Amino acid sequence: MAVANPGRPVLRRVRLDDRVAESAGDLRELATAYGVATEYWDWRGRHVAVSAETLTAVLAALGVDTATPARRREALESRRLVAWRQVLPPYVVTRTGQASAVTVHVPHGASVDVWIELEDGSYRSALQQLENWTKPVEVDGRLIGEASFEIPDDIPSGYHVVGAYCQGAGSRSSLIVTPAWLGLPTQVGSAPVWGLATQIYSVRSRRSWGIGDLADLTDLAAWAAEEHGADFVLVNPLHAAAPGVPMEPSPYLPTTRRFANPMYLRVERIPEYAYLDAAARGQLDVLGARLRKTTGERIERDPAWTAKRAALQLVHAAGLEFGRAFSYAAFRRREGQALDDFATWCALSEQHGTDWRQWPAELRHPRSPAVTEFAATHPSEVDFHRWLEWVLDEQLADTQATVRRVGMRLGVVHDLAVGVSLSGADAWAWQDALAQGITVGAPPDAYAQTGQDWNQPAWRPDRLAELGYAPFRDLIANALRHSGGLRVDHIIGMFRLWWIPAGADPTEGTYVRYDHDAAIGILALEAQRAGAVVIGEDLGTVEPWVRAYLRERGVLGTSILWFEFDYDGAGGPLEPERWREFCLASVTTHDLPPTAGYLAGDHIRLRHRLGLLTRPLDEELAADHTEREAWLDELRRRGLLTEGADEEEIVRALHRALAATPSRLRCLALTDAVGDRRAQNQPGTVDEYPNWQVPLSGPDGTPLTLEDVFTNDRAAALAEVMRA
Repeated sequence: MAVANPGRPVLRRVRLDDRVAESAGDLRELATAYGVATEYWDWRGRHVAVSAETLTAVLAALGVDTATPARRREALESRRLVAWRQVLPPYVVTRTGQASAVTVHVPHGASVDVWIELEDGSYRSALQQLENWTKPVEVDGRLIGEASFEIPDDIPSGYHVVGAYCQGAGSRSSLIVTPAWLGLPTQVGSAPVWGLATQIYSVRSRRSWGIGDLADLTDLAAWAAEEHGADFVLVNPLHAAAPGVPMEPSPYLPTTRRFANPMYLRVERIPEYAYLDAAARGQLDVLGARLRKTTGERIERDPAWTAKRAALQLVHAAGLEFGRAFSYAAFRRREGQALDDFATWCALSEQHGTDWRQWPAELRHPRSPAVTEFAATHPSEVDFHRWLEWVLDEQLADTQATVRRVGMRLGVVHDLAVGVSLSGADAWAWQDALAQGITVGAPPDAYAQTGQDWNQPAWRPDRLAELGYAPFRDLIANALRHSGGLRVDHIIGMFRLWWIPAGADPTEGTYVRYDHDAAIGILALEAQRAGAVVIGEDLGTVEPWVRAYLRERGVLGTSILWFEFDYDGAGGPLEPERWREFCLASVTTHDLPPTAGYLAGDHIRLRHRLGLLTRPLDEELAADHTEREAWLDELRRRGLLTEGADEEEIVRALHRALAATPSRLRCLALTDAVGDRRAQNQPGTVDEYPNWQVPLSGPDGTPLTLEDVFTNDRAAALAEVMRA
């Protein structure tokens, strides 16, 4: 009689489960080795395990083959041996006043000399060797030993070089010594200061060409400083968009963060404009006059840029006198290859479209012979875009110098977007250092409950390391060149960034770690050199220790009144006296409606219409009303608000509450000052809402000019609240 073996299927299933568990374990161990999160806690406090599909896709973007268990083990072993295969690490980051160490790997038993070459050309030789009892490791058939040498605590801040010499061969590595503490520049003093925040494209004067420009920014800052004692003006990112039309409206999705948008130029303030002949001046006057009549309900970038580009080409064609030519040559030398790459990309995009991924194959890499040939055969087109960045650099410098002369202690505080367009100039120029098949965004949170995909590429942490963070160093130095400060959008992305595999929903991403000591240290170093402050936008889902770290480094955080609740205590509004000292405090932000709209719950109804809520509308409105009323009750308790107060009185009371905070920087949104209601941006949308296209308007929605602001009683009164 045949008897079935009931144990056999069970044994087979156990072995399969063991293999699956082993495979999952290998994958998670490999992900951890590459700084890829295998689990996290979401905004509701729930634990989430990252799927194997997401981990596999993210590791593939880092160049890791996970196809088989053997390849995963090989990849893990290779990762563990990376440092052992290098004499010196690609870079070393340390802080002033702190002794640290550099680790050297050489053949076991070999002697090695290690020294430091300082930025000023001097040397520190024969560094002291420290005890290191790490056992040698066999690498590629050779026994490699490890030694440690001290980086003295008196090395000044700056970009230096560590060198090593062993067995007839030399190695060099970047030594980045960063300020232990940044804080605020000395000219700010010890008392809190206030400033305006504005989306400068939305603030149009009677002389601007349909869009706010650098001359408008200069005039707005001068008014705020002279009339109301403001010490800074915070603006949206001025990064360059692709030069064609339609022009990308979002300042947070630029084609490059390295260079600025010529849309913000005031043509008439370029020196060569004065030397145009009568016919050319007449053409420019006609172009400008047509756009100055624009009073629509949206900012129309395309006609503005089409006209301004034609005008700028006329000015460029006028040529340069000797002194100006020398100045232009110096600018080109300073900006180097980065400027040439960007100008070449712009010229190529005008012939082949603004998505380099769709160009002919031979043009898709900046170092290809075809790109070199194109630049050589189209010198005028390339030079036009180089020249645009030069005159922009001059006007940015003039703006900062002017507002400082007027009396602002900081002046213009620029905004650094978190990333760039996948199809743009930076993605083309730096494609070898970017993760392919990945976009970045944010996981779900209370204000974007379905998550966000920003359609931007991510730096590969390993490639940034190999480059010694050089592209990041150049980016930050350029952003701070004509600035009293830098607001860093989504600064938590310098600690960990939400990677989303191509084609996946934002909810199916995971975090990837970066070397925050390097990124934050470079920020502090460049800001110290510029005499500027750094403000980190540390909102959203933030690990608690990150804010403590930023405070330790002297990088300011961001406090928005509506988000400040005592989550560790009674749960009500966090008393203003308990807010952070080292932060930029404000009532609202550009991702929310101005305060008048927020008080009416406009943001909840808008998100409901756009399908961005995961809870019923009534439930969201009730929760929002409860939070708002809690803050209004706090104002009443303090005697800042009376029952029956109207909207304008409530807005003033909310801003008076900022005066009770210890926050060193306090900010007033220009939209609040004039009673505007519409948000500039609705997170989680692209075309569903006119993001970044809303002109500055009054309470009734009528667009205002910059000159209207100067005579606006409501704006003057709220500015005086901030001064007081």
